[in-house]
Amino acid sequence: MYLLILGLIIWSGSHLFKRLAPAARSQMSEQGAKGLVALASLGGIALMVIGYRGWDSPQVWSPPEVMTSLNNLFMLLAVYLLVAGSTKSAIARKIRHPMLGGVKVWAFAHLLVNGDLASIVLFGGLLLWSVASMLLINRDEPEWQRPGPSGVANEARTVILTGVIVGVIGYFHNWLGYWPFG
Repeated sequence: MYLLILGLIIWSGSHLFKRLAPAARSQMSEQGAKGLVALASLGGIALMVIGYRGWDSPQVWSPPEVMTSLNNLFMLLAVYLLVAGSTKSAIARKIRHPMLGGVKVWAFAHLLVNGDLASIVLFGGLLLWSVASMLLINRDEPEWQRPGPSGVANEARTVILTGVIVGVIGYFHNWLGYWPFG
């Protein structure tokens, strides 16, 4: 339990560092700051994985079977938003934070199908982090510069990448012993 929570704190702190401690962040070089965030993020992920897999947590609620199908639909949207944030597809011109929105949808989707306390802490914590990140970014940078038009080829690439990534995620879930497709 403690490793999972520590991992969440490290992940969140490293990603919120720029917003919560701007003076300290401004004293670092751009490369140094990115390196610190990357290193802390990897450490946070490792602690979250170890803590999650090692926590024999109680079952808080039992999700009905229909939630698996709902989860899969939400996961398609989550991955699409994550990819769209990188490719600057059309949705990125309409939604200010597509990648953080993707994390929110991903976390919510996993809360639908996992009723154990470890899952609630992990996915609930990441959901809270993504909401806090959006709020802090909007506070610090109230003016939003929308990306320009992306073109049909970019939209096609976004959809294809989404399909590939969903397939890879499904493969790794199956490899870990969790068949994600119901």
